[in-house]
Amino acid sequence: MNFREATKNDLAPIVALLADDKLGSQRENYKEPLPAEYQIAFEQIRADPNQELIVVEDNHGEVIGTLQLSFIQYLTYQGGIRAQIEAVRIRKDHRGQGLGQQVFEWAIERAKSRKAHLLQLTTDKQRPDAIRFYEDLGFKASHIGMKMHF
Repeated sequence: MNFREATKNDLAPIVALLADDKLGSQRENYKEPLPAEYQIAFEQIRADPNQELIVVEDNHGEVIGTLQLSFIQYLTYQGGIRAQIEAVRIRKDHRGQGLGQQVFEWAIERAKSRKAHLLQLTTDKQRPDAIRFYEDLGFKASHIGMKMHF
């Protein structure tokens, strides 16, 4: 398994991964060619040094997973940095093989290397299996998350 920064050529496989579940299929618009909004977002992510869009490749160089790390500078925690992990996906035919745990181990080490003092995430309450997975990794439900959609 290889972790690397996503390139423009990875965009369609990434969006396919994001759209390939019950919730993702409701909010993503995966089709060929991809809508322009994805390309615009990709370019903005690539231009921001505090954003890392990562793909996971198998031994044949095929994209089988993705994640995004955001590094957020705060004044709290004495000017600490928080790492936010989002959009973690493993392709369906590769699930159940321990790859998700390897992805998080990689992300934890990457966050530490960027001097983050914590790694945080949000997950939808409709994903009880994901919640158990995160708890098994050591994540704690320490706060109540709230969102306002526009």
